[in-house]
Amino acid sequence: MPQWTSTVGAAQLARLLGSQKGAPGGRRAPAYRNLADGVRLLVLEGRVPVAARLPAERELAAALSVSRTTVAAAFDALRTDGFLQSRRGAGSWTAVPPGRPLPTRALDPLPPESAEGVIDLGCAALPAPQPWLSRGFESALATLGPAAGTHGDFPAGLPELRRALADRYTARGVPTMPEQIMVTTGAMGAVAAICRMFTPAGERVAVEHPSYANVLQLMREAGVRLVPVPLRDNGLGGWDLAGWRRVLREAAPRMAYVVADFHNPTGALASDEQRRELVAAARSAGTVLVVDETMADLALDRGPGESEPRPVSGFDPGGSTVVTVGSASKSFWAGLRVGWVRATPDVIRALVARRAYADLGTPVLEQLAVAALMTGGGWDAAVAQRRETIRAHRTDVVAALRARLPEWEFAVPRGGLTLWVRTGGLSGSRIADTGERFGVRVPSGPRFGVDGAFEGYLRIPFTVGEPTASEAAARLAAAARFVAEGAPQVAQTPRGYIS
Repeated sequence: MPQWTSTVGAAQLARLLGSQKGAPGGRRAPAYRNLADGVRLLVLEGRVPVAARLPAERELAAALSVSRTTVAAAFDALRTDGFLQSRRGAGSWTAVPPGRPLPTRALDPLPPESAEGVIDLGCAALPAPQPWLSRGFESALATLGPAAGTHGDFPAGLPELRRALADRYTARGVPTMPEQIMVTTGAMGAVAAICRMFTPAGERVAVEHPSYANVLQLMREAGVRLVPVPLRDNGLGGWDLAGWRRVLREAAPRMAYVVADFHNPTGALASDEQRRELVAAARSAGTVLVVDETMADLALDRGPGESEPRPVSGFDPGGSTVVTVGSASKSFWAGLRVGWVRATPDVIRALVARRAYADLGTPVLEQLAVAALMTGGGWDAAVAQRRETIRAHRTDVVAALRARLPEWEFAVPRGGLTLWVRTGGLSGSRIADTGERFGVRVPSGPRFGVDGAFEGYLRIPFTVGEPTASEAAARLAAAARFVAEGAPQVAQTPRGYIS
């Protein structure tokens, strides 16, 4: 009985390995060690699954233009390190050493109990804003009685929260009824529900490139075919409308996923004209445009009298094209796990009907807390506090990176929580892997791309201020030097892998 559950072809593995860049000069590891290290990094990042059957030595040697001896030695090293298992007649398949957690492409935060001595930059989320969180739950407990007297299942969401969310969209210039809102378990719950409805396995979905890593992985696991559309000017130039029109016309994707407001990971903000044109192109192609607004509240540099762009749904008055996703996670606190979908009433009804086969509903107490915050003024006060914190952290992180890593390149976004950094020609995957040994967790660029793209990037969130920001930059600089010197990447089993 084979131990592998999937296969990786020689050409595919060669392409993924080819995306990993080293650095000129410095010490060089033997060719077989570089190959073994490259495969190990692909496994650790989840870009090659655990229990994936690798190509035969001769086949891989031909694809890589190296000797079979080099491949055989690399496989031996991987077996010694615990990242490969083999059996005569069954081939070789990827593994992880005993006791090491299985890798994932998600951006999981390090558990608080494991965080001692580690600066966790893997998750773009901040601690809860106080006293607003406590006040929201105090109000929720005070009003829990009516809901507690029911069965507790509200697949569309509590009426008071649906009404509060509809009122907020209306105030932003997009008239909305409560019947156009479904409350979900976070934004990921919203995107998952939308994918189940619109994109059965095999359907095409167009995505920005780069895009939010967790959503990309959710779609991969749903079996959809991702069609990447590059952003302009290293991301901060926003959407390439000509590229979008071409992809929508030629690939005819059933759905497209975009982040118009302070894009994750680049921080780009789409203009009103870009929004109008993309909605028109999607409508013409018959593509459902899913717009993620989880960062929409986090404008940091808006000047006096400068208005925010209209919601993308404002350019779709008929509601036939745009489905909007929102969340309390970035604006307020990820621990609330409250998200929502805004769409036409018939789409909402269809989503609600399918929910019986998923999670049934979002926790009632959290919904009451968010409703109380939104209707009692606490939400706006907390978001204002959140912006001040992120603005200060952004200043500290940018200054620390420029002082410690002046060769790294980035453009400072005007909002959001993340900085998209070009790592001076070094492999982002290698820096991320090495950084963990130096006590800093950071996600590498390929997590935000398709088929190994963005190897020369890292995403760094604005979640720490001084003195932690300077210490994080110092540890990243040490990791970068280690990678630049070409030191061998020996297998280790640290506290937990950056995911």
